[in-house]
Amino acid sequence: MRVAIVHDWLYTMGGAEQVLREMLRCYPDADVFTLFDILSPEDRAKIGFKKAKTSFLQNMPFLRKLHRSYLPLMPIAIEQFDLSGYDLVISSSYAVAKGVITGPNQLHISYVHSPMRYAWDLQHAYLKESGMTAGIKSALARSLLHRMRIWDVRTAHGPDAMLANSNFVAKRIKKVYGRDAKVIYPPVTMSTLPTDLPVGDHFLAASRLVPYKKIEAVIQAFADLPDLKLVVAGHGPDAERLKAIAGPNVTFVGFVSDEKLRELMATARAFVFAAEEDFGIIVVEAQSEGAPVLAFGRGGARETVSAAPGQRTGMFFDSGDPAAIANCVRAFVAQEDTFSRDECRARARTFSAERFRDELMAFVTSQMSTFTGERRRGGDSGDTSGFRRRWTDAERRAQTPAA
Repeated sequence: MRVAIVHDWLYTMGGAEQVLREMLRCYPDADVFTLFDILSPEDRAKIGFKKAKTSFLQNMPFLRKLHRSYLPLMPIAIEQFDLSGYDLVISSSYAVAKGVITGPNQLHISYVHSPMRYAWDLQHAYLKESGMTAGIKSALARSLLHRMRIWDVRTAHGPDAMLANSNFVAKRIKKVYGRDAKVIYPPVTMSTLPTDLPVGDHFLAASRLVPYKKIEAVIQAFADLPDLKLVVAGHGPDAERLKAIAGPNVTFVGFVSDEKLRELMATARAFVFAAEEDFGIIVVEAQSEGAPVLAFGRGGARETVSAAPGQRTGMFFDSGDPAAIANCVRAFVAQEDTFSRDECRARARTFSAERFRDELMAFVTSQMSTFTGERRRGGDSGDTSGFRRRWTDAERRAQTPAA
């Protein structure tokens, strides 16, 4: 059996790349296809492959700096991959990967991180943040996004089955594509730090410093909490502007290694998260280090953070307004002793990488069984016994994935 895994693009190490890594642990012999790959050899090794098969976009000029400018070419680029020699195609899609072309005798399963947010319900926020609410650039961008929506819906019929990374995304898939998607939460790397690290006196916010992450609202909230300390980890185009508005109780540590970020989480009083994310892997990572989470009560955080009595791992604020965030922090401080850091760690373990691999393999196996059965009932003259035998062998190998 030949397996292809199609990923949108490989630009940086993020949550989608963690999903790709675990997919390759399930299918270590799979070929990786992606629009372009500008990762370092070290990052490729972390994911689990040496070389990806790339599209013509790989050779475009100034790719690292201007890759988003090539969005109009991405649909045609993804359609040029020849996957005809593969039995199973798994697409890991947050943009165009689900649009690869497959035949009727190939099983295509698409793991959808999200429909293209900037083309659908977040279009107006995207245009506003990009300064394209009016004028010729705005008209061109709106026309492009209109065409992307048409292509996105058309290609949503290609996959034989869809997976979503949260119930929140499954609802968006149903609304945008009219398709049902099974939820398999993405894999989260659990803590390896000692559980007895002393809790410090800081709250932590960590993300790329861009507008939609809402770090500005968190900083403004702590302006009303002068006796409490906030540490901000991450870098991005908003860094200097955010530093200019921050009070003396806010410390910026910039980009930090994974190890340092985990230590900041493990010693934080709480992790503050104001963005509306489809899932939000970093929220689970913080809980795996024992940190309670104070989160915006929409999106994936509602599924990963528990506010239930007796098993609380965090609290929610109902709006992204700085005053609402500040009130949530005050409420947490008043109840801080009632939170169990062990309970936070236990909650995080329900989103482990092992759980992801087990659920993905079980789903693919069930889809493959139905798929090959339909081929036989449909009068396919090909002998599928060898195909099924290779499938069983692949499944058996995946029971002991690489460390």
